Amino acid sequence: MQDADLTPNAANHAPLTPLIFLDHAADVYPNHVAVIHGSLQRNWAQTRERCRRLASALRRRGLVRGDVVAVMLPNVPAMVEAHFGVPMAGLVLNTLNTRLDAEALAYMLQHGGAKAVLVDPELSATMKQAIALAVDQGLAPPWVVDVPDPEFVADLPGIGPMDYEALLAEGDADEALPAVQDEWDALSLNYTSGTTGKPKGVVYSHRGAYINAISNVLEWDMPRHPVYLWTLPMFHCNGWCFPWTVAARAGVNVCLRKVEASAILERIARHGVTHYCGAPIVHSLLVHAPSELKGGITHTVRAMVAGAAPPAAMIEGLEAMGFELTHTYGLTEVYGPATVCAKQDAWTALPLPERARLNARQGVRYHLQNAATVRDPQTLQEVPHDGQTLGEIMFRGNIMMKGYLGSPEDTARAFHGGWFHSGDLAVVDPDGYIKIKDRSKDVIISGGENISSIEVEDVLYRHPAVMVAAVVAMPDPKWGETPCAFVELKQGRTATEDEIVAFCKAHLAGFKAPRKVVFGELPKTSTGKIQKYALRALARSRDAIDL
Repeated sequence: MQDADLTPNAANHAPLTPLIFLDHAADVYPNHVAVIHGSLQRNWAQTRERCRRLASALRRRGLVRGDVVAVMLPNVPAMVEAHFGVPMAGLVLNTLNTRLDAEALAYMLQHGGAKAVLVDPELSATMKQAIALAVDQGLAPPWVVDVPDPEFVADLPGIGPMDYEALLAEGDADEALPAVQDEWDALSLNYTSGTTGKPKGVVYSHRGAYINAISNVLEWDMPRHPVYLWTLPMFHCNGWCFPWTVAARAGVNVCLRKVEASAILERIARHGVTHYCGAPIVHSLLVHAPSELKGGITHTVRAMVAGAAPPAAMIEGLEAMGFELTHTYGLTEVYGPATVCAKQDAWTALPLPERARLNARQGVRYHLQNAATVRDPQTLQEVPHDGQTLGEIMFRGNIMMKGYLGSPEDTARAFHGGWFHSGDLAVVDPDGYIKIKDRSKDVIISGGENISSIEVEDVLYRHPAVMVAAVVAMPDPKWGETPCAFVELKQGRTATEDEIVAFCKAHLAGFKAPRKVVFGELPKTSTGKIQKYALRALARSRDAIDL
């Protein structure tokens, strides 16, 4: 077929961008509720107007295409608006982790070159320090806007010359805004956790965010007008792209400042929440919440979990509450979730322990991701699907970062051989499902034998008294390294170190059982992930070994 004369034009080609979802929701369902926050409710028409005012005001303040706008906000309405208003102005959104210290935030502000910063007053003390440090490091003083939350926080002093509502008042919702010129343009900037060095600035494109937002719809079979509760921080991988996903289905954003079991369950019951996401600790909070907090939830709730594999007790507890759990896996570099443990119909008839084992796997590629595979990191050959041969999880496709900001060496290393190298070690079962065995840095090498920390953690979670568990390497003069378990017990339950070790030995080879068990609350990130680097440091200290 001769089609060389048929070229892309304005009629048949437009750059992919998730910003179009806002216009669709506002045009088709203008009066449908878009945002709920306490007593505040706004529909999609009002939300679009505010997003356009934000974009207009930022441009009138002198920001130009490609400038970075950093936001330090919890899950409040302004955070939803920033995911549209900032990129609508041709700017790049940099959502900052609200739990970080001033030094880490200063690095991100300076490295990203933030021109403006939106700050919740409850977080202003830390941000004031961070901005001062960043300026000392060479950042031009950014323009600061305070974003108060009168729904839940009393008046607090700000650090900027104006507040958010005054900024919006400067904007014109009817102003012509710049169209997205290229779907490869940067949409947002997200920083990795930095547990193995300086955080890396991961750059997202309009194209990647559009595709992952739609993939979220497909993986969850999300209907029109879902009611989505913001338990997952929007600063984390842009909330796994769900600000744009919710808009694509003209859903409801139920905002939540703090992750607390009572607040989550109350909103689920009151607003008829249909979907929410979170790390395992979030779901565990709900399972172990007092029964009186769970009243009034009579509808099906769909929960998405990422991070550690969901143990059988969590799946059973959520099912008893009428919650359906979907297990996903991903990284910042792939916009959040990029594989899913897609459930097969035959699994529903299986006993709970077997269902839990199957659902604990990282699964298969997202609908619109081209490939998720396990390969030998040296040869790049795919490992056999035998459930035994270890390799590294690698991705290829459209749900993929542009690269690391200002770090071509790290970008080239991550994309070596035409694959993104995750650093996670895994096997592939005969049915093609991926199962993580460990992070490459979390493998415990004891007497020449490799021990998967995840395998030991899976056993610990089966113990009836254990709520949270993590296993790291502890130095050993004879074996080099041995497993050290850190355990959080369920409220009202008790267990001794000997009991925990004996339980592990009953389910594992003896050399894999922990040599030390440390009880107490585990350090976690703001998204509920266990900070293993902190536990590794503790396990290396004499204090932990001698406990």
